[in-house]
Amino acid sequence: MTKVTIRALKNGPYEVRGETSLIDRRGGKYQGQKDPLYLCRCGKSKNRPYCDGSHIKAGFQAEESASVPAPKSPLSR
Repeated sequence: MTKVTIRALKNGPYEVRGETSLIDRRGGKYQGQKDPLYLCRCGKSKNRPYCDGSHIKAGFQAEESASVPAPKSPLSR
């Protein structure tokens, strides 16, 4: 299995490195994926789920820290 790394960039998108497939809610695969992927987390991108740099104009701020415990996944039973 290939290692995948997801990094939350300060005041920016998620950077996803490694062999990945981005799948929509219906199971369709997004085309033209490259490594790394930059995924929007500000909600302002006009190219969602990908980042288009809109976080800069929107003044998006986020600086997560690994010292915060990860919540349980809503998908786990």
